[in-house]
Amino acid sequence: MRNLLLFLFFIINLELQAQQKYATQQKPNIIVILSDDAGYADFGCYGGKEIPTPNIDAIAKNGTQFTDAYVTASVCAPSRAGLLTGMYQQRFGFEHNTSKKPAKDYTLNDIGMDPKVKTIGDQLKANGYHTIAIGKWHQGDLDQYFPLKRGFDEFYGFIGGHRNFFAYTKERPREAALFDNNNIVPESKITYLTDMFTDKATSFVAENKSRPFFMYLAYNAVHVPLNAKKELMEKYAYIPDKGRRAYAAMMNSLDDGIGELIQSLKDNGVYENTIVFFVNDNGAATGNNADNGILRGLKGSEWEGGNRIAYLLQWPGKVPAGLRYPEMVSTLDILPTSVSAAKGSLISGTQTDGKNLLPYINNETKGKPHEYLFWRRGIAAAIRYDKWKLIRAGNNPILLFNLNKDISETTNLATKKPARTKKLLKKLAEWETHMDQPHWTSDYGDYNQIMKHRMDVIGREMELKYP
Repeated sequence: MRNLLLFLFFIINLELQAQQKYATQQKPNIIVILSDDAGYADFGCYGGKEIPTPNIDAIAKNGTQFTDAYVTASVCAPSRAGLLTGMYQQRFGFEHNTSKKPAKDYTLNDIGMDPKVKTIGDQLKANGYHTIAIGKWHQGDLDQYFPLKRGFDEFYGFIGGHRNFFAYTKERPREAALFDNNNIVPESKITYLTDMFTDKATSFVAENKSRPFFMYLAYNAVHVPLNAKKELMEKYAYIPDKGRRAYAAMMNSLDDGIGELIQSLKDNGVYENTIVFFVNDNGAATGNNADNGILRGLKGSEWEGGNRIAYLLQWPGKVPAGLRYPEMVSTLDILPTSVSAAKGSLISGTQTDGKNLLPYINNETKGKPHEYLFWRRGIAAAIRYDKWKLIRAGNNPILLFNLNKDISETTNLATKKPARTKKLLKKLAEWETHMDQPHWTSDYGDYNQIMKHRMDVIGREMELKYP
């Protein structure tokens, strides 16, 4: 009898272990792919014709494409802070790209994403995920801001805002060093950074296919410098402008890498159980030859060309395939959507300004994810409500646009719609009362922000004067 009881206990224990393993495996893997400074009109699924992006387009075809999607800032670092925390980054003073200019009552030690704020890595790690950050970090150069201290089990990337895609032949700054966790990869081992980030991503999938994982894959393509592989420069020889040709070649490498990552999910048997987000970090930059198409303005501005982005979400069988979702969404939504998909909960005491998008796109929840969205970077701020977009920049005239009729923001309606203008200004000011003041200031100052939001400053050539 004793042996029988021991045998039954052994069988029951095996069954419980199997059930626990099955439950763990049922958590979806989550991948957030972030491109850098790409043009809104340079993706095929958003109307691009000149540069093929078949692998990015396939995510749109196999998932949901958001046609009214935004970041939280029109420059790299604060945009990433909003995505990584699911909060308006102004709540913790991260309003500008990192600089060496602390604001009053702050020091150089404070320039980075506040260590008290939890990241998406923290949130998913607390819900049973193995986490990795790959690529560009740009959330502070000091030790307390390092990814391995911000919710990520692994890190393979660089901590600054940009670096060469090929190896440096001369001395390079520490923020441009390629880290493999805490170790710096020698420059002699650098081949082509986009390919190296892809290789790390695919190997991570293979190594972690039996447990739920979260990957933040922040390519630095297609940020300057315009470093492209020779064979791809030759492929795009038909593009007369050399800068645009290099940009196209870099986009090709980015798209190829995303295709390899998706294939690795299939090869490792986890494709069906993996959520993939693809987003861009802000609009086309002034200096990288990217194209925003009909959107006015570029990176650094509150025009649509600064904040409106490509935004895709794929989850086979769980997210509608081929859907073009028309309501406003934000990169703020990535964190709460991911935690919800994981059937998890936020760490106690944390908050989010984002929404779980899954019930909206699956038509389980009526209404819109966001009634209002807000932006502020120094002296320039903006608010979006329904079809209306308002921009306030210093002593410039207030700008109001009907985006349904005027997506290119050519006709200022502020004086014709005084009641609407007043209401939106009041709502913007109310939002600001809940935000902190910047903990550091911009390298570019307020003058450029004022100038780039003048109605007579139009096009890349003029915006280049006011980075």
